[in-house]
Amino acid sequence: MSTGFTANMTFIRRSFQQRRKVVKAVQHENTWRDYALIFVPYLWMILFFLLPFLIIFKISLSVSEIAIPPYSPLVTFVDGAMQIILHLENYTFIFTDPDGTYIRSYLMSLKVAAISTVLCLLIGYPIAWALATAKPALRNVMFMLVIMPSWTSLVVRIYAWMTIMKKDGLINDCLMALGIIDAPIQMLQTDFAVYVGIVYCYLPYMVLPLFSALMKVDFSLIEAAYDLGCRPVKTFFNTLVPQTKSGIIAGSMLVFIPALGEYVIPELLGGKGSILIGRILWQEFFNNRDWPLACAVAITMLMILVIPIVLFYKVERREQEKLNAGK
Repeated sequence: MSTGFTANMTFIRRSFQQRRKVVKAVQHENTWRDYALIFVPYLWMILFFLLPFLIIFKISLSVSEIAIPPYSPLVTFVDGAMQIILHLENYTFIFTDPDGTYIRSYLMSLKVAAISTVLCLLIGYPIAWALATAKPALRNVMFMLVIMPSWTSLVVRIYAWMTIMKKDGLINDCLMALGIIDAPIQMLQTDFAVYVGIVYCYLPYMVLPLFSALMKVDFSLIEAAYDLGCRPVKTFFNTLVPQTKSGIIAGSMLVFIPALGEYVIPELLGGKGSILIGRILWQEFFNNRDWPLACAVAITMLMILVIPIVLFYKVERREQEKLNAGK
């Protein structure tokens, strides 16, 4: 009996040891899988964001020269000694330019991007609501109508709007045929045309995050608000908007960030007075061939975007921690 008990204990101990080895092997395999999954996006960010950013930042610390490439090197060797020369005048010139071109360009770009984002939100929210509350068959058709324009080249779509809004275009012809106007209205080469182009091109980027957020809404809260006598406007802002806050933020970021540096739409639809930062970058890179100044303008624009995003993320994180602590 003692021998049988000992054999059973030995068998159990070996079973536990084998199980421990199997668990460690599985954990080791899962760890390597996790590292592999993390490595791919980090590699993507390093190759296509961090490395180009460092190259642009390096060029912004040099000065323009008539050479190939058209900027001075940061590292030079004189009598066997290495010298690193960093030039900050490109950044100071942006803020001390006598004409104030760059400051006005930043402010104009921020204004256009902000107004375009608000317009996309005002137009996109009803569309997203219609998508979320539609029947599945109709929803698929509506999705196609929202996404289908994005399958066409951006330049082709902008040229289509140029044809529609020109003096002898579709809009003016219809208004004159109806007797609403006597002479064609100047729509092209105006800020109005720029807003139309940006809203038209970036509206899907606002609709899709809003739709995703609306699909998670608890509609019983809206019904409860109506049952308690809450007015529709108050119900919308107190019940629906807080539940779709994530979609509003995501859609606004997806519209605001690319709209801030947009070049094609202001160039084709805007007038000469709409000097946005995208057009300034083009002029400095290709017309003036002042790469260091252009890179400094790009880095400054990136900082204008990154700093508010980081601050907003910190505030959101604190609010989320407070909510989790309250639970």
